[in-house]
Amino acid sequence: MSIAGLFTASNFSKLNQMGLTLAANLMLNKAEAKRTRNQRLLVSIAVNTIGQFQSIRDGTTMVSEGGVFEFGFFSLGNSKNRYVGIWYRNIPVRTVVWVANRCNPINGFSGLLTINGTGNLVVLNHNKSVVWSTSSSKQAKKPLVQLLDSGNLILRDEEVENLETNYLWQSFDHPSDTILPEMKFGWDLRTGLNWKLSAWKDWDDPCPGDSSFVLVAHDNYPEAYVRKGTTIYYRSGPWNGVGFSGAPDLGPNQLFDYHYVYNGIDMYSRFSLKNRSIISIIVLNETNNICQRLVWMEGERRWRSYVSSPRDDCDHYGHCGANGKCVISETAVCQCLEGFKPKSPEKWDLWDWSEGCVRKYPLNCKDGDKDKEIFSADDDFVKLDGVKMPDTRNSSVNESMNLKECRVKCLSDCSCVAYSNCDIRGEGKGCRIWYGDLMDIRQISASEQELYIRIPALELENRRRDKKATQKNRAKVQDSELSLFSLATISAATDNFSLKNKLGEGGFGPVYKGTLADGQEIAVKRLSLSSQQGITELENEVMLVAKLQHRNLIKLLGCCIHEEEKLLVYEYMPNKSLDAVIF
Repeated sequence: MSIAGLFTASNFSKLNQMGLTLAANLMLNKAEAKRTRNQRLLVSIAVNTIGQFQSIRDGTTMVSEGGVFEFGFFSLGNSKNRYVGIWYRNIPVRTVVWVANRCNPINGFSGLLTINGTGNLVVLNHNKSVVWSTSSSKQAKKPLVQLLDSGNLILRDEEVENLETNYLWQSFDHPSDTILPEMKFGWDLRTGLNWKLSAWKDWDDPCPGDSSFVLVAHDNYPEAYVRKGTTIYYRSGPWNGVGFSGAPDLGPNQLFDYHYVYNGIDMYSRFSLKNRSIISIIVLNETNNICQRLVWMEGERRWRSYVSSPRDDCDHYGHCGANGKCVISETAVCQCLEGFKPKSPEKWDLWDWSEGCVRKYPLNCKDGDKDKEIFSADDDFVKLDGVKMPDTRNSSVNESMNLKECRVKCLSDCSCVAYSNCDIRGEGKGCRIWYGDLMDIRQISASEQELYIRIPALELENRRRDKKATQKNRAKVQDSELSLFSLATISAATDNFSLKNKLGEGGFGPVYKGTLADGQEIAVKRLSLSSQQGITELENEVMLVAKLQHRNLIKLLGCCIHEEEKLLVYEYMPNKSLDAVIF
């Protein structure tokens, strides 16, 4: 008789009589083990498989052939609720990677695992009612349940030799909150089966909470979302042939490889480990809505976070609103895209970026309606590189086009606002076109994908005009012995406009203390976006203030103009202003 055969309902009582009761399940947590010793001694014999009409009771486990994973009954914390699941066998910190009866626990130690008459694996409680079961539509002649070293629990026909194509049911098709190596994350396009993660409600409740991690395919280049209910919390950026554009840390590296498959049958991503000695998983956490890659550190005997998503404020979906770009290295992390301005400048200055940005000038759309032609010149594009691509839900893809053809296509479409390649491998291929607002863009230095944003003709004409005026005014500034500072110089002097260097704020914007490279202390007035002052007006004001230098006035040292940034640089007065001395 096989070991599995010993654990039929009829033979279990005989085992007790034969004195084969062994040590309590070593993988139970301390609270569970203490309760077990006080109440009764559980049988803990590991089996390799379960055949038809065989069963294992609570206290007996199934172990994969290489001893990597274990399958059986377990409890969480001090609860008497019993769940059926899979965990790492040789990791001292019990790490459950899959749970069968997530929302339907068994009260007490009366649970039973068996294969029923239809060939499905079922979990029964004390009154033999079904708590959970597999859902195979095909019935095997000789059904067998087996736990693989991959962590995959499979139901197969023992009489069919080809194991890979013989799965009647597998746990990998029904993930809980954890992705294991080689597990698919995506969709079975034939059946509509969704390989997604759903977080536990709490650390001691594996029932699905509100958080989910799903792969969404609007075309052949999907992106992953962390959702809280129906609200998007994090977005990975679209697949670009190498990795997800907004998650460079999840690309190929020394520890693991990422793979993406789209073959008309399946659409999924998966990762594989380059070294079998490495243990790494991806887990979705309900408490903070974070999807983490964890790596087991054997020397430290603990899990360490390798990368988390979202990792910072810029990873929170739509942090800068429509047509905004998030730059985590800046003190005020949100900026409008080139050609756009804050929709609500007053809120923007208060770091409320939720309303995003709107165009300074409308696009010059030549769709046959002469009333919509604002300027005779054509629109053009500005290149934005080193960014996560915008949300692709409002975009379209043509895989046969190159980048030049993509540009022509965008210009011919009144609703096109941006374009890029789909696949960045080699010289790049494919064309993606965006419509409407551009959402959830962040700066990522490691990104190799380029985004081309449409700029209206009137904006381009005004830039040319401002450039001529600026050149004339800058020549005047230089003649007046005032300095033209670069943004990099001012940013370094103020520690990137750090809050600790902020001296105060007036109606025209905040003032920061700074120190130049030569040791000179300065005060920098950062004009707010709501001031509505243009570059020409600012430079004219600089010239006027320069002529009003007086020993009782703070000395103006110069200015800095860089895109939307307009800065005035004064000498720093450590003893405050003159009125503080007089009054």
